[in-house]
Amino acid sequence: MRNVYSVSQINRYIKNMFSDDPFLRSVLVRGEVSNCKYHSSGHIYFTLKDASGTLSSVMFASRRRGLSFRMQEGDQVIVAGTVDVYERDGRYQLYADRIIRDGIGLLNARYEELKRKLEESGMFDEIYKKPIPRYIRTLGVVTAPTGAAVQDIINISLRRNPYLQIILFPAIVQGTAAAPSICEGIRMLDDYGVDTIIIGRGGGSMEDLWAFNEEIVAEAVFACRTPIISAVGHETDTVITDYVADLRAPTPSAAAELAVFSYEQFRRDLHLYEDHLTGAMGNRLNTLRRNTESLRRELVHLSPAARIRDRRMFTAQCADKLSVAMERKIRDARMQADRMERLQNRMDRKLSEAAHRMKVYAAQLEQRSPVAKLSGGYGFVSDPLGNTVSSVEQVAPGSLLNIQLRDGKIETTVNSVRRGAL
Repeated sequence: MRNVYSVSQINRYIKNMFSDDPFLRSVLVRGEVSNCKYHSSGHIYFTLKDASGTLSSVMFASRRRGLSFRMQEGDQVIVAGTVDVYERDGRYQLYADRIIRDGIGLLNARYEELKRKLEESGMFDEIYKKPIPRYIRTLGVVTAPTGAAVQDIINISLRRNPYLQIILFPAIVQGTAAAPSICEGIRMLDDYGVDTIIIGRGGGSMEDLWAFNEEIVAEAVFACRTPIISAVGHETDTVITDYVADLRAPTPSAAAELAVFSYEQFRRDLHLYEDHLTGAMGNRLNTLRRNTESLRRELVHLSPAARIRDRRMFTAQCADKLSVAMERKIRDARMQADRMERLQNRMDRKLSEAAHRMKVYAAQLEQRSPVAKLSGGYGFVSDPLGNTVSSVEQVAPGSLLNIQLRDGKIETTVNSVRRGAL
C-alpha cells in the first residue's frame, strides 16, 4: 500500500525543496505592484504581476530599510529577495529584502544587492582596513595603459617624488574581460611586493564602471595583502571597490596625491628634524657634560687618594691640635711646677721659720721643762695611776707613790704625812 502523507508534511517537503534551490535564495523580480497594503505591524503585503501572472509578496518591517519610497498601486518595481513557502497556508511567496523603482535599472539593483551582501559579510568593516604607508618606494597601478587616468597618476606621482618606481599592470577596465583582468593585476602586484596599489580608471557611465562592481574584483581587493587605494571615475561616482579598498580616492589624481609623499616636503621635514635633532643633541650633550663634570668632582672627592689625603689632613690637624694641647699641657705643667717650686720655697721658708721658732720655743721650754728642774734636784710625784700628787691631802700613810727623778723613777710607800709649810 502506498504511503499516505499529511498536508503539513507535503507543505514542509515543498518548503524544503524551495529552500534547497539556490536560484530562489536570491532573485530579482520585475513587476507591477497591486493590492499593496501597509499593515499596522509595519509589514507590507503586495502582489507583483505582469501580463501573464502574479506573485504574492511581503516585506517585513525589519527589512523596510530596503525601501526608499512609498509603494503605490501600479508602480513598476524590481524586488530583490527570496522565494519561499509559507508552510501554514501551503503557498509560496516572495520575501522582499530590497525594492527599487524599475526606472533605476537592473544594474542599480545588482549594485545594491551586492553592496548589501558584502556589507553583511563584513568586507566593508574598518577593522580590515590596512593603513596606507606614509613613505613608499614602489607604486603599483592597475588601470588601462592609455588614457588620462594613468597619465595623471604617473605625472603627479613623479612630480611629488621623482625617485619613485611605478609598476603598471595594463588592465582591461571595461567590458566582460575587465573583471578578471583587474583581479589578475591585483594578484600580480601583490605577489611582486609593491608598497601600495592604486586601482581605477577615468569617469564613465555606470555600465562603463561596472567591472569595479563585480564580486570577484571585490574579493580580490579584500584578499590583497598590499594596501589598496580605489580611484574609479569622478568624485560623484561610487563603486563597490570603494567600500572594500583600504582607502577611497575621489579621482585617480587624488589617489596619486594620497599614495605618494612629496619629496621636497620630505627634504624640508628632514632639515627641520635635523635642526631639532641637532639642538636636542646639543642640549643633551651639555647636560651630559655637566653631569659628567659633577660625577668627576664627586669621584675625585670619593676616590681612595682623596680619602687618604683627607685622612692625612685630618691626622695632621689632629697632630697639630695634639701638639698644641701637649704644649699647653707642658706649659701648664711648667706653670704648675713653678707654682709648686714657689710653694716649696714658701714651705721651706715657712719650715725654716717654724724650725727657728721651734728652737726658740724649745729653748724657752727647756728652761721651763720639769725635766730640767728635775736635773736641779727636783722630782715628779704621782700616784700609781699617774695622777700628779701636789699636796699632802692626796696621800695617806701606806699610799704608794712614784717619784720621777732626772735619771730614773722611785716607787715608795708613805710612812707618815705632815701638814704645814716647809
